[in-house]
This record gives sequence, structure tokens and C-alpha cells, in this order.
Amino acid sequence: MKNIKNIILPFCLGSLVLASCSDFEEVNVDPTKASSDQMKVEYVINESLTKAQQDPDVAERAFILNWKTAARQQWSNGISNGSYNDGWISNYYNQSANWQTSINLAITLADEKIEGGLIGDDAEKIPNYKQVARIWRVYLMSEFVDNFGALPLNGFTGANPTFSSAKDVYYFMLSELKDAAAQMNPSVTVTDDEKKYDRAYKFNFSQWIKYANSMRMRLAMRLSEVDPQKAQSEFEDAVKGSLIQSADDNFTCEERPGWDALTGVMTREWNDQLLSATLNNLMINIGGVKSADQPISEAAKAHIKPANYMGLKYDKHFSAYTNDPSAGFWYDGLYEKMDPRAYALFFIPGDFDDKNYCYYPSWTQDAKTQIKNLYEDDKATVLEKVDASYTWNAPAIGSYGDKGAKNELYAYSGTCPGLSLKYRNSQSSRIFFASWETYFLIAEAALRGWNVPMSAKQAYENGVRASFDYNGVSQFADEYLASTEYNRVGTSASWDHTAEPPATVQMTMKDGYTKAESTYTFTYPVVSNTLYGKALNDHLTKIITQKYLANMPWLPLEAWSDHRRLGLPFFETPCVEQPLIYIPSLTKENYMKAKIEYYPQRLKFPSSMETSNPAAYSQIESVLGGKDDVFTQIWWAKY
Repeated sequence: MKNIKNIILPFCLGSLVLASCSDFEEVNVDPTKASSDQMKVEYVINESLTKAQQDPDVAERAFILNWKTAARQQWSNGISNGSYNDGWISNYYNQSANWQTSINLAITLADEKIEGGLIGDDAEKIPNYKQVARIWRVYLMSEFVDNFGALPLNGFTGANPTFSSAKDVYYFMLSELKDAAAQMNPSVTVTDDEKKYDRAYKFNFSQWIKYANSMRMRLAMRLSEVDPQKAQSEFEDAVKGSLIQSADDNFTCEERPGWDALTGVMTREWNDQLLSATLNNLMINIGGVKSADQPISEAAKAHIKPANYMGLKYDKHFSAYTNDPSAGFWYDGLYEKMDPRAYALFFIPGDFDDKNYCYYPSWTQDAKTQIKNLYEDDKATVLEKVDASYTWNAPAIGSYGDKGAKNELYAYSGTCPGLSLKYRNSQSSRIFFASWETYFLIAEAALRGWNVPMSAKQAYENGVRASFDYNGVSQFADEYLASTEYNRVGTSASWDHTAEPPATVQMTMKDGYTKAESTYTFTYPVVSNTLYGKALNDHLTKIITQKYLANMPWLPLEAWSDHRRLGLPFFETPCVEQPLIYIPSLTKENYMKAKIEYYPQRLKFPSSMETSNPAAYSQIESVLGGKDDVFTQIWWAKY
């Protein structure tokens, strides 16, 4: 058998990869010197699966600063405003290349062993290990191509890479998932010692088949707007198989404290991870569940405001140059009705009775400080001290200009809801695919008229219930699903309620400076000004809204992909108190109408590729169909 050095070393030294090969966890044999006989396929699968959990270095740069930001799953400027950090992306690119190198090596190693002849248990296990590696490789490929828009199908193996289009990559991935699931024998079992090399399913091959089929549905649906016939045929074939339909089958990997690949992806204390305006507008009022009935502290309940109260208008300190329906206001309390997942996901500022209150950064007093200043125009004289305790606010992203310089309230860890500690202390399990996604995919497929095993309504409601179960709020599911009350962007939870919201609603407000009360005309988004452009409360909007909320906080890349594919859910335009460097077409004159060019579409390739591998880089714009730019759409994206 050939020496593994001939498989892996050329890639590690090749110009496509910008970092050195990593060591194999729990393997004592040097892979550049070991023969195939000395290596085990499960070791190499473990290497790829473990490292792809993302150590804190790459997790911050990819998962937090790019995926969560682009998906509006946190308040953060950056790629959401079109900017790009080459160092962050190089970091992710390098590590992704190594994860894919490892899993390609696992497949090659399995093939060598199979070709050499297998006896005993190996004759059953190693062919199955190969299928596991193929399925996991598809996930890694999908993650890469959904970020960059192209991928070398012959890369990460030591071969001279040639970039392929997203269409070619997707066709390959769909074929791989179908074949790998068909080739796998679900009756094969492994030893307890071998189970530890599969952090997701412990080599329960029946569960890997479910993951392959559910992943195939995800990837098929990605093609719905650009290749509907292929999308339908692949989806209908995949949905016939066993699927991830219960929490026990969710694809998850347990996190652990420390600084390695298994450290939680959201643990970096200096990342505030505050509630975004996008999330807030989706969660306010939807489902009709009263905050007073939810499991929050009695101190917090004392600050609940009436349903028709808009808040305090601080027009000299908060930007109104955004189509965020809540723009310009500071909410000095809690909303009467709120999606129950909101309080499960985020802590209330100053509610120190909450065991999941996150005090990060722990070396500062930021999260413990709720009294902040609004300044006069000189930016030095205090106009008002505002206590943000037991308030709920999420201003839009973008440029606040001079208003932001006078405002200590609008994006601080002590004044805005932040992500719950339980997601930030490495005590959770990272979710790659959950049962709710299976149901929402089936609901969308049914809505499109595809042949699926349940109605769109049943699948939609199953998805919502699965999400509520995960967040520990299942007691509210029935009430929520029956509600016809609209959120801030005009969407309700009830499947059977598709009436559009009225154009406006009369509410009460207070002048932030004088505290004088008055009426306020709240305006829902105008359909023709949204990216989706069809409705605010139709069935597809409901499905994607609920899928977006359910995928918070573990699946920001999937949330971003849905928005790029469908223009759903509603993303507000960034504030433009001052022009945004990377979105010059967004101005104070046109901010009310959303356009594709206001939203990031992909990550650029690392700049070093242009010099380190000019032959490969020269192909990129051709297969992308456009410039290597943040705003160039990926093949499957419509919005």
C-alpha cells in the first residue's frame, strides 16, 4: 500500500492552502510517515469532525464576526455593512482547507484498505466509515461553497486544484449524499472504544443515514429559485428516506471549556452578541404570549408596558434613516407580548436574578452598568442619565454619525439584551442540523406543491413545536400557534391567518426629552419596498420567519443562506446618518426601499491566493459569474 505521506503532504505544502497541516487528535502516529496499515479511518474522521467545531480563533472570525453578523443574529456592524477583513477570512479558509484535507484522506484511506482486502469486523465497519466520511465531506463542502461561492472539487487531496462553480458543486454534493446513504449498512455496530471517534452520532449508522437525507433536503431546497426541477426531484427522493425528526437524532457536538476546537463557538467574552433589530422586530408581539406569563423574574414583570406603547422618541440620539419600523425609539420597559424564545435566548439588562445573565467581559463592569448617558451636542455635557435596567432594545446597525457619538445607550452590553450565558460558557452542544429544520423544509416543499409525507401546516407546526421544546417553552406552543397577532414586520404565527396587516396602527409614545405623551402612527413595512416583495404574512414568510427564529443561535450560516435565497425574513436597511463606505448606493433619500446591493452575499477569497496560486485564482471570477466581491451573488441566491 502507498505511504500516506504521498496523499497528504503535497496538499499541506501546496499553494492552495495558506497554513500548515494540523496534528491528528488522539493519534500517536505521524501521518506524514505512517503507512495505511498503521492508520485507522475513524481516527481521521475524528480529526476532521473535531477540528471543524472551530477553535476560538476561527470561531470568532467566522461564526461570530461573519455568519452571525451577516445573518443579523446579533447587533454588529462589519460584513453586514459590506466591509471585509482579509485576515479573518484567511484564518477560516486555512482551517476549512485542513478539515477537508483530513476527510478526503479518510476516504482515500478507506478505499486503500478496501482494495487491499478486509476481514472480520473491518469488512463491515470500514465501508461504513467511508460513507460517514463522504457525508461529512459534503457538509464541509457546503459550508465552504455557501461562504465563497465556488470550490475546487479536486482540491484538498494533493491535486492541482481547479475551481468549480456552485452549480457543479451542488450537483456533486447531492449525488454524494444519495449514494453514501444507499451504500451504508445501518445494522453494523461498533465497540465503545470506536464510538468515541464520532462526536456526533458515535457511529450509529442509522442516524448518519438520517443526517444524509435531511442534508440532501437542505441542499436541494437551496436550488429552489434557480433550478426548481432539480430541487424538486432531489427533495422528493430524499424525503422518502429516514430523516432527522426528533431531538434524539439532531446532529450535535458537545462543547467543553478550554481553548481548543471543542471550546464553545460563542465563548469569546469581548464579543457582546447583543440582540439585533432584525430578531427583535420578528419577536415582538408574535404569538400573543404575555411577558407576565413567561418565566422571567418578578422584578422584570414590574416593568412591562401596555401593548400599544411605542416607547421614548429620542430623535437627536437615534437614527431614523433606516426602514426599521422601530427606528428612533428607546423602549423603557418590557413588551406586553413577546415570543417566548426571546427570554430564553437573551437576558434582560439588569436582571441579575437570571441565572443565565451573562457578565462578559468578566474583567469589566460593562454588563453590570445600566445607567448610561445621553449627551448634548458638544458630546461632553450630559443631557440625561438613563437607567436601562429591565428594558428591551435593539437598534438597527449602520452609521449613527454624531447621534451615536452622543449616545451611550444604543449598543452597550449593559443596556441591551445579550445572548444567554448558557450559550457562551461551553456547556452546550453545537447544533449542525435539528429536527425543526427538517419540518420547515418539508413545509416549504409542500407549499411549493412537491410530493412530501405531510401537509405544509402540519410540518410548520411541528417545526415550531420542536423549537419551543428545545428552548424549554413548550407550554406556550398551542397559544402561540393559534395567535393572529402581528410582529413588528407584519407576520403572525397562526398558519391559517394570512390576512395582511393594516398599513398603520395608532400607538402612544413619549417625547424622550420632555416626557410629554402623544400619539404615534406606527407603519408596517410596505410590501413593495421589501426584498421578498410579495407579502408580509403569507405562508412562505411564516415558514422562513419561524425557521430563522428556531435556528438562533446555532445556525447563522443557514439563516444567512435563506435570506440570500428568498429575501426572508425582513432585514432592515442599515442606518445612514453618514454614508456607508461599502454601500454607497444606500442614502438618506432611498433607505426605505430594500435592494439586493444593500446586503452581503458571500465572502471574498483570501487576497494571498491571488499571488500564491494565480492559476487557481484566475478561474474564480469565471465560475462565480462576477467579481470576487462581497456583493456578488452566489449561483443559488436570488435576493
